[in-house]
Amino acid sequence: MQIHERMEKLTGKIAEQCRQIDGKSMARFLDELASARRIFVAGAGRSGLVARAFAMRLMHLGLSVHVVGEVTTPGAKAGDLLIIVSGSGQTNSMIGVMKRGKQHGATVVALTSRADSQIGRGSDFTVRIKGKTAKDLAGSGLKVPLGTPFELTTMVFLDSVIEELVHRHGKSAAELRAHHANLE
Repeated sequence: MQIHERMEKLTGKIAEQCRQIDGKSMARFLDELASARRIFVAGAGRSGLVARAFAMRLMHLGLSVHVVGEVTTPGAKAGDLLIIVSGSGQTNSMIGVMKRGKQHGATVVALTSRADSQIGRGSDFTVRIKGKTAKDLAGSGLKVPLGTPFELTTMVFLDSVIEELVHRHGKSAAELRAHHANLE
């Protein structure tokens, strides 16, 4: 199989998984983002990288956003939104983050493949994104590491959320660029 064929197979699977994300959970996620005083994002490993990319885009929109674990991240409080990206929903460090977020009154949303996981059950709500389990990949012919479809689908979902927020807030490319890093 050629690389182009592999890319087409993978993007086809991502498109299929994107179509399966529940519209009600997407709408609630957008509502929570709109009403949050501050937004905190967390994830471990590659899921953490997806979370950090989303935080960067939220910052470009001019929103108050923080990455859990950074030295400049303040404490969470009631009125804040904590977004945890965890395909398995069982990552120990993220379970701790979820519990502490709830203790301090933050609304917690899990982006996970497993709503029945500890993080899924412990969160205020979940956005279920398939792609973490062997069952999710069954019949696809994909031989990628199991987390790959989850991470890529989550990235597409979150970038689409950003596009929707840009539209809702009437932001221009110049306004987004004004928040872009300029010390690099």
